[in-house]
Order: sequence, then C-alpha cells, then structure tokens
Amino acid sequence: MMAMQSHTVRDFRLASGAVLPEATTAYRTLGTLNAEGTNAVLVLHGYTTGPQMLDAGASVAEGSWSELVGPGKAVDVDRYFIVAPNMLGSCYGSTGPTGAGFPRITLEDIVGLQKRLLDVLGVKRVHAAIGPSFGGYQAWQWAVQFPDFVERIAPAVSAPFNPGGVGAAATVRAQLAAMPGWHDGRYDRAEMLPGLTAMRVATLSRYGVDAELAPRIPDAAARNAEIQRMAAEWAQGFEPGSLVTLMEAAEVFDIRPQFQRIKARVLIANSRTDAVFPPAVADQIAPRLDAARVRWQAHPLDSEKGHFASGADAHLWADALRNFLESRC
Repeated sequence: MMAMQSHTVRDFRLASGAVLPEATTAYRTLGTLNAEGTNAVLVLHGYTTGPQMLDAGASVAEGSWSELVGPGKAVDVDRYFIVAPNMLGSCYGSTGPTGAGFPRITLEDIVGLQKRLLDVLGVKRVHAAIGPSFGGYQAWQWAVQFPDFVERIAPAVSAPFNPGGVGAAATVRAQLAAMPGWHDGRYDRAEMLPGLTAMRVATLSRYGVDAELAPRIPDAAARNAEIQRMAAEWAQGFEPGSLVTLMEAAEVFDIRPQFQRIKARVLIANSRTDAVFPPAVADQIAPRLDAARVRWQAHPLDSEKGHFASGADAHLWADALRNFLESRC
C-alpha cells in the first residue's frame, strides 16, 4: 500500500460563501513530475472509496484500478506523475464530516481544493484527469472549471450529470435515519455498523458485485460470505456523514450546460451492464458534445461486471486508455 501524504489550505472559501478554517487533502503520488510540470495524471476515486482504489485486491465499489495504473501499464508511472487525492468531504484523511454541522459542498469545491494541491506540487498542466463514477464527475468538472489546465479527461462508468438528480441526498439521509444509532446526524458508528453493512451489501449488489466475484468464487454461498465481509470492512471504515455530504454535491452536479467550455479531449468508457450509468448516457449527450465542438470518443465496455467494469475488466479498455494518453492533443 502506498503511503498517504496531506496538504492543508487555511480559510478555504466554498462556492456557497462558507469558509472552512482548514481544508486538508490526503493524497498519494506515484512516479516523478517532469521539469516542465506537465506529465501529471489525476486519478480520481468514486463516491465511497479513496486512493486505495490503486491497491491490488482493494474492495472498492468501482473495482480496483491496480491493473490500469503502474509500471508499464496503461497509466505508466515510469512516464506519468500520478496524483490520487482523497476528495474533500470524504473520510480517508481529507476534511469531511464526522457528525452534524458540516457545510454543503459542490464539485466545484472538490476540484478547487485539488487545484490548490497541484499548485503546491508544482504541476503546471494536467496531462489527464481520469476516474470511475464520482471520479468521472470530478474529471468532467476539471474540464469546465479549469479548461486551460487540463489536456484530456477519461471518465469511466460515469456521466457529466447525476442521473439521480435532486432528492438523492434526502434518500440517503432517510436510509441512515432509519438505522439505530443515527441520532439526527450525531451518530454512533458502532450502533450503525449492522445497518451500514446491509446498506453496503445492497449497493454492491446493484453495482454488479456477484458477476465481478463469480469467476474467482464460483460457489454462491462463499460468494455471499465474501460480499458480507467486503460490506462489513467498508462499514467499519467509512463515515456515514460523508454519504450525505458527497451525495448533496452529486445531486446538483450537471455540467452539460457548460460543454462549450471544454477544451480537453474526452474518452468515455461506460459498461454495457452498468445499472447506474448505462451506455445510453453517451448517446444522450453526444449531440450536445458535438454542438459544443468537444473532441470526444466513446469506448464501450462489453462487460458482465456492471459498475465494476472499468477496474475489474481493465483489459477491455487498457489499450484504448494508453493510446488516448499518448495521443497528441
């Protein structure tokens, strides 16, 4: 497992006007930044995960990206400087809620804080911003918020808007409120563990975990036991408040009206069996991307592994991602 580092910004102003006295970003890096500061690749994680998505065997809901990022791999650490930040509002070392009272944040805030980190690291231009699911949201946001700073984005199993729309956070909050131990947001994590574990099992099932595990765990009972283990492990380490904070940011995310700001090249990689972001997303946004003269391409993933496909079936798009990163802008 790679070591985590951290960077703290004082008095970080949010899009709402609220100010966080301290805003810390936990992050990992791989590789070396070139002298020009132009070979950085941002690898951005999903809703309930973190930079551990780069670890082999990581039990993350969008699938480990360890087969995509590493020496000689599609995102080659011998060629690129990899920065994998834990986003604002999450709970793997970055500033986020540990109870009630955390302010509302947006994708603009999440990406804005990441930009402050890259400035400190000496990055002058982002070669690419890539990531699955909520990581894809961040990649799209980078393209419209800092259009002159980002050369490419590759959002996977994702979209430039939140399909759940406004109200998604209320649904999450209601699920949490129904669990023993929530206490109006002043939660007792130990009391909430059974409810959070059950919630995670439901999420993993919707994402396609059974198909993801089946090739290596053919026995159904053993597979169910592994799903329970994965869910319990996550429940013990994730802050319930982050589920609400990040969904509040997600539910208002929609950069489709800003497509004309995009200067980066775009690679979209969605999975045929993803119930969260079906491949029809690319068809829906294609006319608007074309109208905005965005240089984009789609690489559909013909995978049975649903929302896990970008990591679990990395071989289906590793060459396409490598070629995309190496292509001239």
